[in-house]
Amino acid sequence: MRKTLLLSIFILLALLIAGCASEATTEAPPEPAEEVTLTIESWRNDDLTIWQDMIIPAFEAKYPNIKVVFAPTAPAEYNGVLNTKLEGGTAGDLITCRPFDASLALFDQGHLASINDLPGMENFSDVARSAWITDDGSDVFCVPMASVIHGFFYNADAFNELGLAEPTTRDEYFAVLDAIKADGTYDAIGMGTADQWEAATMGFQNIGPNYWKGEEGRLALISGEQKYTDQAYVDTWAELAQWANYLPSGYEAVKYPDAQSLFTLGKAAIYPTGSWEISVFEDQADFEMGIFPPPLASAGDTCYISDHTDIALGMNTATENSEAARTFLEWMTTAEFAELYSNALPGFFTLSNHMVNLDDPLAKEFMSWREPCEETIRNSYQILSRGEPNLENELWRVSAAVMNGSLTPEQAAQEIQDGLDQWYTPK
Repeated sequence: MRKTLLLSIFILLALLIAGCASEATTEAPPEPAEEVTLTIESWRNDDLTIWQDMIIPAFEAKYPNIKVVFAPTAPAEYNGVLNTKLEGGTAGDLITCRPFDASLALFDQGHLASINDLPGMENFSDVARSAWITDDGSDVFCVPMASVIHGFFYNADAFNELGLAEPTTRDEYFAVLDAIKADGTYDAIGMGTADQWEAATMGFQNIGPNYWKGEEGRLALISGEQKYTDQAYVDTWAELAQWANYLPSGYEAVKYPDAQSLFTLGKAAIYPTGSWEISVFEDQADFEMGIFPPPLASAGDTCYISDHTDIALGMNTATENSEAARTFLEWMTTAEFAELYSNALPGFFTLSNHMVNLDDPLAKEFMSWREPCEETIRNSYQILSRGEPNLENELWRVSAAVMNGSLTPEQAAQEIQDGLDQWYTPK
């Protein structure tokens, strides 16, 4: 009898423990007892309908007591508007984070909360977190959302019409440009320099990694082992100078939206840019598109791509809804969010280690480049743009000037290095 009673108690305890364990493994982040509203600050105004129609409804279905408002600002105005709101105490609960120094400055100023203890952060590698972590690695302050991959779009109908194939080397690339220019039906490269940043972001940072060997060169700039006056960087600007022969007439006055239109209206055959254009181009272009990675110096060389840590989300330390904000951030670490976001925004690739299935063919192709190519990020973003003159802005200026013919590649390199030397001492 005693043995039977003890056995019954043991079985009951085992069942209770198993039930508790099962409940613990499926427990969702806590939901507030009363309804609260979270506001997200962002520069991604193109994504408003995606957040409203897809991402937010998926979250609110799980957490009906938490309402979410996506409130973007125009990209060029975001930094200034956000800083004004933060200083005035009117910023939203969740802050969309640019990579590296801009967000690190917000953390250092006390505007972004540390999220070291947020469940789910183990789903992100050190590389994924590197754009939103303190220099000493002690505090992570934003949940990584996505990266973007640089490359070239092309009008596949135009290529077929002219009998052209995707170039894989620089010689092939310039042969394709020559053929397009000789035909005269299309501008070879649909790009302008009026806004300056395109020359650096879509030009210099796109083709450059194949010259300076990706992370090897980027980290060597930070350590001081390389300088912008080294041949790899001069050669990158030299190629950009060659591009000028294939740009639209009056390209110096062509702004970014105008250049996009040149391509989507079928007036330009090639558009150097990145995966972030997929949704816009697929919506506006009525021709078949293809993509190719930055051409190599020679066939068989190691390829390097800029797979740039682009966007994350952090919590405003001044929020009055910290519990709800943490619930949203924790949801962002899940496989559900990774797949939802990556498919809602084709060309923005999850930084989590979850396996996701992509629906968009162009997005799949961009992501496939990660297999044969070495990945890097834009070489001005980590540490090197903290001083004045600001390296990122200077790269915009000189890259545009090289393409406009007002600076030689050597002069551009010297001006960049001289500016960096004014304030940066390698450690």
